Amino acid sequence: MLALLVSAACIAVPVRAQEKPVAATPAARELTLADVLESSATHAPQIIEAMARQRQADARALTAQGAFDLVFNAEANTRPLGYYDGSTAEVSAYRPMQNNGGQLYGGYRVSTGSFASYDGKQITNQLGELKAGAVFSLLRDRMIDERRGRVAIAEGDIELAALDRDLVAIGVQRRAIEAYQQWVAAGLRVRIYRELFELAEARQASIEEQIKLGARPAILGVENQQNIMRRKSLMVQAEQNLQLQANALSLFLRDGLGQPVIPTADRLPPRLTDGVTPRLVDQSAAIAGRPDLQALVTRIEQAGIRASLAANELKPRLDVRAEASKDFGPGSPVRRPLEGAVGLRFSVPLEQRAAKGRIAEVAAEQDALQVRLRFLEEQIGVEIANLRTQVGGAEKLAGLATAEAALARRMAEAERRRFTLGASDFLLVNLREESLADATIREIDANYRHAAAQAELVAALADREQLRL
Repeated sequence: MLALLVSAACIAVPVRAQEKPVAATPAARELTLADVLESSATHAPQIIEAMARQRQADARALTAQGAFDLVFNAEANTRPLGYYDGSTAEVSAYRPMQNNGGQLYGGYRVSTGSFASYDGKQITNQLGELKAGAVFSLLRDRMIDERRGRVAIAEGDIELAALDRDLVAIGVQRRAIEAYQQWVAAGLRVRIYRELFELAEARQASIEEQIKLGARPAILGVENQQNIMRRKSLMVQAEQNLQLQANALSLFLRDGLGQPVIPTADRLPPRLTDGVTPRLVDQSAAIAGRPDLQALVTRIEQAGIRASLAANELKPRLDVRAEASKDFGPGSPVRRPLEGAVGLRFSVPLEQRAAKGRIAEVAAEQDALQVRLRFLEEQIGVEIANLRTQVGGAEKLAGLATAEAALARRMAEAERRRFTLGASDFLLVNLREESLADATIREIDANYRHAAAQAELVAALADREQLRL
């Protein structure tokens, strides 16, 4: 039986599953890290929430683009009382330009009845008048205006929402890897303690037989019973921890409807694997690919847009208007030819404290964001360097733990042979078995820490492919 303890970390099927064989079903299939990551990436509530925020940003951008929508107006006037009975009807439409602060417009109006001489501008020929024109901004609002600024900032918000979704997804996948690895490690500990318990139980029958033959003292049976109770207590504690880790893993492992699935012990893999492996990438490229860094760069770009808007307010307004109109149908010959008109409008604020205040405010914000960007680059660089060091150290410690477990295994096998030959006693055999179990547990823990450090590094490098994003 001691050979079972020696190979406990590599047992492919749990003892409980061996005692109660079941038909192969999808539920009993070995649960892999890829299964957990794919489920988490699809159904994790945090990721779904981040995607909803991204849709909100898309909706806000659509709202901002609505400032360039075509606007239709209609107006009618009549005079039911009075000496003059003139009536007018007018329809018009205008659309702001997307590359200038001006707008394009056009309309149609028609009048009937008599008008006073001072209302001559309202009179049209019988079939009405068509009019089209454009307004162009030459100084203020030429390069940027409030409408285009809001659209640009809204587009930045879309990018920020997408980066936030990536950042949330990377964090969720990192925690999913951690939950899966803790579950597997807990399952391996259960197997070790269960095998240790079964060894003591199997030895009890042999000890009682030897006591009957007078080859062993009766107290040895009592001592082994005590040992059985202690080992069973360790096994029960390990099983409890396994259930706790399974419950934690269910937050990431979900069915097609998004409901949590608690994995059963018969889905445990035979060993703890790394799952994800950090790639050798250039550190500067890894830093540039981080969503949190890209989000800060986007915020700096948005601050630049606000700075341009503030600088735009310092400029005087100079707009040029060009318009053409033509009347149709019978009527005055003076209104029949095609008419064209050009006009200018100029205005400048004499005091510009509001614009200057906004410029100073945005400049301070840009300085703060630039400082934060430099610090974040340094912080990410140190984080990646530290994680690489942790991965290397954890790998060495895992190797040492494996070597220690191998030595403990040899000692346990040798002590078992000596006990069989009568050259050893129960106490030494028990100590060797428990030393082997402790060494194997330390090996599991060391392998877990190595796998966890690798997962942390993969997340720090924002390796979306390995995180199944």
